[in-house]
Amino acid sequence: MDASAPPDAILLARIQFAFTVSFHFLFPAFTIGLASYLAVLNGLWLRTGQPHYLELFRYWVKIFALAFAMGVVSGLVMSYQFGTNWSVFSDRAGPVIGGPMAYEVLSAFFLEAGFLGIMLFGRDRVGPGLHMAACVMVAVGTAFSAFWILSVNSWMHTPAGFTIDPDTKQFLPVDYWQIIFNPSFPYRFVHTVTAAYLTTAFIVGGVGAYHLLRDRAAGRESSNATRTMFSMAMWMAVLVAPVQIVVGDLHGLNTLEHQPQKVMAMEGHYESYPEGQAPLYLFGLPNDEAQRLDYAVGIPGASSLILGHRFDAPIEGLDTIPDDEQPPVAIVFWSFRIMVAIGLLMLGLGVWALIARIRRRLYAIPSLHRAAVVMGPSGLIAVLAGWITTEVGRQPYTVYNLLRTSDSAAPLDAPAVAASLIAFVVVYFAVFGAGTWYILRLMSHEPGPSESRLAGIADGPIRTAGITPAQEEQARSRKRED
Repeated sequence: MDASAPPDAILLARIQFAFTVSFHFLFPAFTIGLASYLAVLNGLWLRTGQPHYLELFRYWVKIFALAFAMGVVSGLVMSYQFGTNWSVFSDRAGPVIGGPMAYEVLSAFFLEAGFLGIMLFGRDRVGPGLHMAACVMVAVGTAFSAFWILSVNSWMHTPAGFTIDPDTKQFLPVDYWQIIFNPSFPYRFVHTVTAAYLTTAFIVGGVGAYHLLRDRAAGRESSNATRTMFSMAMWMAVLVAPVQIVVGDLHGLNTLEHQPQKVMAMEGHYESYPEGQAPLYLFGLPNDEAQRLDYAVGIPGASSLILGHRFDAPIEGLDTIPDDEQPPVAIVFWSFRIMVAIGLLMLGLGVWALIARIRRRLYAIPSLHRAAVVMGPSGLIAVLAGWITTEVGRQPYTVYNLLRTSDSAAPLDAPAVAASLIAFVVVYFAVFGAGTWYILRLMSHEPGPSESRLAGIADGPIRTAGITPAQEEQARSRKRED
């Protein structure tokens, strides 16, 4: 421990990494789903020839390009932190996680970046078929990038397929199949990607609802593009939100098996319930010092039912975990509840929209549209709350049960870490705040035939109804020949 950083420096380094990774993850959480949405829009336009699909594609592709760029730039900083603040962790775990992280760059990122240019600029240059293929490849690339990153992160939670060198204490790979497909990876991957799709759906739905409200206030009829945007988002909400709840439950059961103290902190269970009837606490103030949940309000037996699938299922508590191996309960307890509450609100809004759709009033209920606007950023809040739950719940380890956070940091001086943290905060809010402000400005403009283009994107004119993509391509070919 003599060569490690002092406690204050470690705390500041953790805050710095938490700040940068949280800021960064907002963008992939949006672009993973938006890339697939763009591919769907482009496919619908090619299939139907309806102009509002192309209007929506042009509208959202500009936003995607900006969000993608900000995600790339904000992510670069974290790799430097691995080599500075967390160099001991990089040295110890690098032989295992270095390979998957390199594959993420060599395969997924190159796939995204290589086809992104064709998606943005190539419609008139490569033809509709290859342009559609590029849209699909960008969508696949974003999901593939999440695959590798979440594999590495999951390995840190449920390490497998390795051995430890007795001299260097390094983690050495033995079976990359087990490393990549470690026990928590399938659940974390599906849960995170599904959350990204919901995040995109509610942002798209919030923008559509905003324009529906504005059109209503102005006394004009909303365009087909605006209505389609809102309708597609609400379909995603009602179909995907229930799936996410089921996936989240499966992920929680997997976490209970491999990281029980994280679930204990999520549930606020300081004491064990050997005879079952463990309550599901809806509210409470975790008190780590006294090892109890103050002012607790719960449903008797519900936690045993959820975690053990029967009321008499025994549930262990934090009284079975040494104090120095317990995560900060208050943070995990409340971040988990924020995530779950938002998930239930998403489902509720989706059901409300479904009822309105059945009654043919999806575009005629202002209160529904106002709720959708309020819920627009809810996915971003939920994914941040989910990441806080899973990452803080892993403490005090970086590699669960094998490498403590206090042993992972470089020998740093607290003032140096504090100075870099302040610099990051100032630069991030200035640069990415400006980018986010511009994205919001783009969202404030309603999609339509007069939609302005991102400079240099040659999508060609929006066709009139009745002209198929094949006919338009023939016309373009004749024009080039002339």
